[in-house]
Order: sequence, then structure tokens, then C-alpha cells
Amino acid sequence: MIQRFELADGKLYNSLGDGGDVLLFSNPDPHERKYLRDCYKLDEHALASALDPDEVSRIEFHPDNLFLIWKRPENYSGGGNLVFEVASCGLLFSGDQLLVIATDDSQLSGLGARRPLRTPLDVLLDLLLNNIHHYLGHLKVIKMVARELQQQFNASMSNRHLMQMFNLSESLIYYINALHSNGAVLTRLRNHGEKEHFSAETLGLIDDLIIENNQCYKQAEIYSNVFSGLIDARGNLMNNSMNNLLRKLTLINVVFLPLNLIASVGGMSEFSMMTAGTPWWISYPLFMTAMGLGAGLMVLGLKRIAGSGDKAV
Repeated sequence: MIQRFELADGKLYNSLGDGGDVLLFSNPDPHERKYLRDCYKLDEHALASALDPDEVSRIEFHPDNLFLIWKRPENYSGGGNLVFEVASCGLLFSGDQLLVIATDDSQLSGLGARRPLRTPLDVLLDLLLNNIHHYLGHLKVIKMVARELQQQFNASMSNRHLMQMFNLSESLIYYINALHSNGAVLTRLRNHGEKEHFSAETLGLIDDLIIENNQCYKQAEIYSNVFSGLIDARGNLMNNSMNNLLRKLTLINVVFLPLNLIASVGGMSEFSMMTAGTPWWISYPLFMTAMGLGAGLMVLGLKRIAGSGDKAV
């Protein structure tokens, strides 16, 4: 689908004509792809790269225009998986027009709220800034979700919460890669702006974009390192809890296995024969008392062995 926009009074408005200062191609069909190839000289590789979520950010300079592949965060829709995805979009900029090629029509929403938009270049830079702030918003959400997961994990020790932390950690890796490649694009765009004698205001805005992108990259990197340490610590904690549980079950088995043997002996006819001269109400309580003393001695012995083993460690 093609949406056309025009600039007026520092804002972006829908255009009803055939032209437009800004054109948005959301998930273009074969007819629209042919239109892009014929009218704007975009080859099939460039179109496929603009819609490929695994494509790396890059910028290409041509005599009449420049073409960017930009990594953007996808809108988070919630759910149990807690996965934050990244996507790609293509930006074709010439002096009097900007083309945006994306998989959805959300790229131009919210533009013009920070500064007036007078030229397609203003729209391009504001779009890039909007995406960087989108990353920052997602990082705040990831931090809040991580805190909630830690509380739930401490309460239940469930594997589901640990898997959700793995998903968040994986999302941060994707964000780090995307922000790193976007930073390279912004640096090259800054160098190109100096060669093309962009205005001082425009160059300053690009510098601000580079700074904010670097800050976002550093923040994502810190979160990723913290998450990696937390996941290792949580995994070790789960293993320790499981080891303690198995240790207690082993102690119970060690205590009761000899008692079962003694009880089996006491339940046979030989015990009645051996205690034939003693009334049953005396022999059997004595037998039970002997079993209890034996169990107590085994528990004390196992505790002493376990305590000496802990001191040795």
C-alpha cells in the first residue's frame, strides 16, 4: 500500500494527489515493487533488503540520492514469550522527496512532535530519532519485566520464568547488534553531510542522533551483561536447590532402608521364637525402641559426616 504525505506548517499531512514529499510503501505488492524499480531505480536486492528482518544496517550513496537500511524495533504486543523483535526498513532520500519502505505503516506515526518538519531531510532525521527513542522505551520495559521475573523466580523457582529471562537476554542481543549497525550508518551519514555541506543545525542534529544511539547501545549492553550474570546465578541456585532436595531424599532412604530390614526380621516367626519366654507387650515395645535408637544414631552419624564434608569444602 502506498501512502502519500506533504509538508506544510512544519507538520506532515496526508496528500490526496499523485505526488508527495514523503511516500510510505507498507509491505509493497508486486505492482508497487515494479513502480519502485521503474520510477526510482531500486533493484530487487534493495527492495528485499528493506523488508528482510535479518538484513544488516547500511547506507549507499548515489549521485542523485542515498539509500539506507535501518534496523528498527517492532511494536511489543505482550504475551507469555517476552520476545522483543527487530525489523528492517528502507529509506530512499533525495533532495526533495523521501521514500519509506517497511513491513507496516507505523513508521511515520508521531513525527513532528519534537521539532518542525520543513524538508524531507527533517522527516528522515526525526524518523531515525523516533526509532532510537523507541529502543529506549523498550529497554525500560525490559528492565521492569526483569525485576518482576526475579520476584516470581524467587517465589516459585519455575523453569518457565528462567526461560522468559533467556528470551529477554536473546532480545537484548538483537538490540545490541541493531544499535551497533545503526551507529555505523549514522557516522557515515554525518561524514556525508559534511561533504554535501549540510546546515550546522542538521549536522548538530545528526551528532545528537549519534550520541543518543551510543547511549542506547551502552544501556542495552549493560542490561545484557547483567542478564547473563543473573541467568547463571539463577541456574546455579536452581541446581543448588535440587541438590539439597536430593540430599534430603538420600538421607531419608539411608535411614529407612536398615529399619526396613530390621522390621522384616521382626515380622518373621524367628522373632516370636526368640522371644517366646517374654510377653509380647514387652518384647515388641523393646524392639520398636531399639529401631528408634538405631535410626537416631544413623541420623547423628550422617549429620556428622555431612558437617565434616562441608568443612572440608
